[in-house]
Amino acid sequence: MSRPVRLAINGASGRMGQALLGLLKEDPAFRLDYAVVAPGSESDGASVFPGPSDALRYAHDWSQAPALDVVVDFSGPEALAAALDYCLANGTALVTGTTGIDSALEARLEGACEHIAVLRAANFSLGVTMLTRLLREAAAAFPAWDLEIVEAHHGHKQDAPSGTALALGHAAAAARNIDLATAAVYSREGRPGERVDGSIGFAVVRGGDIVGEHHALLIGKGERIELSHRATDRSVFARGALQAAQWLHGRSAGSWQLDDVL
Repeated sequence: MSRPVRLAINGASGRMGQALLGLLKEDPAFRLDYAVVAPGSESDGASVFPGPSDALRYAHDWSQAPALDVVVDFSGPEALAAALDYCLANGTALVTGTTGIDSALEARLEGACEHIAVLRAANFSLGVTMLTRLLREAAAAFPAWDLEIVEAHHGHKQDAPSGTALALGHAAAAARNIDLATAAVYSREGRPGERVDGSIGFAVVRGGDIVGEHHALLIGKGERIELSHRATDRSVFARGALQAAQWLHGRSAGSWQLDDVL
């Protein structure tokens, strides 16, 4: 039997971090060797798995990180940048679901793919991966139909539209050979005028404890197609991220996608 994959979790005290830790406690395919939280976090220095047999404690930086196979990151742009520094310095693969990054960090991630294996996804649900495939096919088959993307998340989410909604928009735009940067419409108020042909509209809902919902509406004359995915348990994303980490271990440097895992 091969040895377990040596993992670090970046953003370990967040919702996704905690979901990952819950799964890792019971999965012999992985060994959690490091868990990073934000500086000043109340978890910093605390035991990750309280008990007499586990001495692993949360850290606030990468200075004491051991040799690792994969870093799994669900944090924020600044924390992701620090994790990327570690991965590049040590040849460690990176799985990240962090969204809302700026162009400078985007360029760094693209450059990192020349040196390490990087797998990025706005959403690690296997169902969302299938939704993206279906939307890509439908958008190409009906290029003249109007397309609207509606997403809903909990009230604590920081970025909008969600990274998943944007990824869906990019997939549909690519299928139609158009540029999302010029086709996207992110807000409508007052009297914006008639809908522009070929545009891709986005709408955002925030509230309560919604885990994640994404709906793509392709609207033609007298008919429409509605493609939807609803996540009701955050563990679906954690399971997908761990599957991605196990698959990425040992891969060559490059930019990988969840489609590759499937």
